[in-house]
This record gives sequence, structure tokens and C-alpha cells, in this order.
Amino acid sequence: MSKVIPGRYTAQMDGSFVVFIIGMRINKLWAVHKWVPVMKAMPKMLKELYQNPDLGFLSASYFLSWRGLSIVQYWRSFEQLEHYARHGAIHLTAWREFNQKVGTSGTVGIYHESYLIDEGKHECFYSNMPVFGLAQAGSHIPVTNRRESARQRLDADRYGSGSEVSG
Repeated sequence: MSKVIPGRYTAQMDGSFVVFIIGMRINKLWAVHKWVPVMKAMPKMLKELYQNPDLGFLSASYFLSWRGLSIVQYWRSFEQLEHYARHGAIHLTAWREFNQKVGTSGTVGIYHESYLIDEGKHECFYSNMPVFGLAQAGSHIPVTNRRESARQRLDADRYGSGSEVSG
């Protein structure tokens, strides 16, 4: 379990980045033999990504729901994410197996969403949390007077941490 860090924090990212959300939905609960392999494929890919930081992957967080799993990933660029999707051996094997074993049967749904974030076009806040989310992908920094509100955090990221933000 990650250590809880008391206090108020935000995240700082240098440059643009990609937020990639990928997941699965169990449509037929009794088809365990169909959805378990889909669920088990992602940890293998994440292990490969964490072991190879040159691929552009920064960090990920899992989220479970009663019918599925979602993973929020952070990537340095869309080009690196796309390259992994098209050339990553573990990903290609999992994709091929999904199409062969599940295909369009409807037993398991999969999805992904990609968001390209320009530098300074994000803000986040963490209070009494472990290093999490964007702070795990970038830098975990304390909230200061200049970063007290969401608007101030956006302005500080957009114009540099030294800029004065008027109220």
C-alpha cells in the first residue's frame, strides 16, 4: 500500500503529454473463460511498459467496477502510444487473442480514449493522498499560495510557477 502524504499537493508536468484510458466491460458474467484472459492481459503489458521507459509510458492507475476494469495511463506523446499499440509484441498478441476468442460475440467489451494535453492545460489537486495519478507520472509538488485554486494552478502551469496570479 502506498504511503499517504499529509497535506495539499498538485502535479507538475513539463511539456505536453497524453492521457490514455483503456478498459474492459464484462457483458456476460457467466462467460468467465472469455473475460478472465482479457483482464489478465493488461498486467503483462504494464510490466513491459514500466520496464522500458524509453517507450514513452509514464504511469498508470487501475480502477475496478463491478462489471469491469479501467486503467488511466499517462504517456509522453501520442506517437509513442501509437507505436506501442502497433509494434508492442505483448499488445499485439493480446489484441490477436481477443479478436480470435471474443471478437464481436458481445461477451466482453473493450474501449479506449486518448486525450492530448498541451503544456499548461491541466490542473490537479491531492489532499492526504499517496503520490497518485498525474503526480505519479510527473512531479508531486506542494500547493502554495500561488496554486491554491484550480484557476491559479492552471495559470501557474501556463505562465510559469513564478508568475503572480491576481485574485
